[in-house]
Amino acid sequence: MSHKITAAATALCMAFLVVGTVDAKSFRWSSQGDVGTLDPHAQNNGLTNSINVHLYDRLILRNKKLEPIPGLALSWQQTSPTVWIVKLRQGVKFHDGSPFTADDVVFSIERAQTPPSNQKANSTNIGKPRKIDDYTVEFTTPSPNPVMVGQLGSIAIMSKTWAVKNKAERSQDFAAKEESFASRNANGTGPFILVSREPDVKTVFKKNPNWWGIAEKRFEGNIDEFIYIPLKSDSTRMAALQSGEIDFVLDPPLQNIEQLRKDPALKVYDLREDRVIFFCLDLARDELLYSSVKGKNPFKDKRVRQAMYQAIDIETIKKQVMRGLALPTGALLPNPDGAGVPTAMQKRLPFDLAAAKKLMVEAGYPNGFDVTLDCPNNRYVNDERICVATAAMLAKIDINVAVNAKPVTQWNPKGLKRDTSFIMLGWGGVGGDPDAHHTFGPVWHSPDGKSYGEYNFGGVKDEALDKLIEAQAIEIDPVKRQQIILEAVKLHDENIYRLPLHLQFIPWASRANVSVSPRSDNYLLMQWVTKN
Repeated sequence: MSHKITAAATALCMAFLVVGTVDAKSFRWSSQGDVGTLDPHAQNNGLTNSINVHLYDRLILRNKKLEPIPGLALSWQQTSPTVWIVKLRQGVKFHDGSPFTADDVVFSIERAQTPPSNQKANSTNIGKPRKIDDYTVEFTTPSPNPVMVGQLGSIAIMSKTWAVKNKAERSQDFAAKEESFASRNANGTGPFILVSREPDVKTVFKKNPNWWGIAEKRFEGNIDEFIYIPLKSDSTRMAALQSGEIDFVLDPPLQNIEQLRKDPALKVYDLREDRVIFFCLDLARDELLYSSVKGKNPFKDKRVRQAMYQAIDIETIKKQVMRGLALPTGALLPNPDGAGVPTAMQKRLPFDLAAAKKLMVEAGYPNGFDVTLDCPNNRYVNDERICVATAAMLAKIDINVAVNAKPVTQWNPKGLKRDTSFIMLGWGGVGGDPDAHHTFGPVWHSPDGKSYGEYNFGGVKDEALDKLIEAQAIEIDPVKRQQIILEAVKLHDENIYRLPLHLQFIPWASRANVSVSPRSDNYLLMQWVTKN
């Protein structure tokens, strides 16, 4: 692929010229998509969150094993079933030098809870924050909250004064493609400071010399500056890595992995990500928006959903599309083991074309139908290729799928607005916490316009399932709660409300002189990166 490397490297020249001269402590990295926004409450997207966490600290952080550790909160204590007291770290400064206090915590939580924030699912059940003094906040939850720690660790803390000054009191409306001051500027307490932002070109950050974590030896690496450069083309990204123009690639193409392993100038890191890949079907409308079937919705028939499920040859997708780097699953959770789901409940329905064809006939669609599949082409590992392969498989039961592949910035709003009939989605939970609630609430529960169902792209509504989800959300007895969780999983899977595919693996690739610390949430944290 030497000619591809040369051509791709040439294509990168302008991008790197504008970055300027760099020293050994400047780190350049890339993946196929760009940061959606710098407003930390406007979008709940893994890549966006993983970059914004460098700018905005959380009350509770996660270590390399994803265990909760103090962040802006020094301690948190539950004083009654619905009351928590959080003690804040003193002496912390925002990037503009202003002091961090309880006022910023109350403001940030309320901002995340208020539309059009895309963090409502993670913030609503945190409850009402109340300032007790400058460094103490009381949270009163609407009901007992067994996942309070995970949710407290998911909300970015902003400067109230800065937000008010720049008319950013309200979250950017990302789904409506709104622009705001906070979407291109930032003022957090995190380990890095924003230098510049050029969407789809590059975003530059410099080390925050006043970060509170330095005194606690939380800054283990030696990076003074990092530059994120989105490069959609696989060949361009890999050419830049192999030539040394960038130091790290978050998403090397799977077909190149074995070749990369043999290159002494590079390193490959293997890890299974806490992320499940699946398809959502529109089960809300009486007639699909993008289908040849008029006057009814074929997806409301479980036999059609089961036919589609059993027509997907998941082992072929694993071997040919994912190059073995995927774990097929029937459990639609990012970490079913961590959520306590037994192995027997994670089994898939068998691939069976004959059974699928029979189900289509029984459902009244012997000749199939046409439908459009909305798919990202720069979000998940081989996302578009998975969609194309699935379309070919569904064609064997006469469901003719038109794959509408778009960049994540166009695909995600379609899902949020439910402007879709059939759409791919990947879900990675919240802040490294494997608890099932972090998928149940935003993805499985019916949309209520408040805290539930924001990522229920198919509009699935099942009152019995909703009641189970709501029950486990307030049950503090762990044994009883786990029983409710398993009941919900069983009900969801028996009805085939979504089509599960696999748990995604995340091979990372870097230059050999780079050391990183992979985490299963796919966060590359620059304070842990060393470049020799």
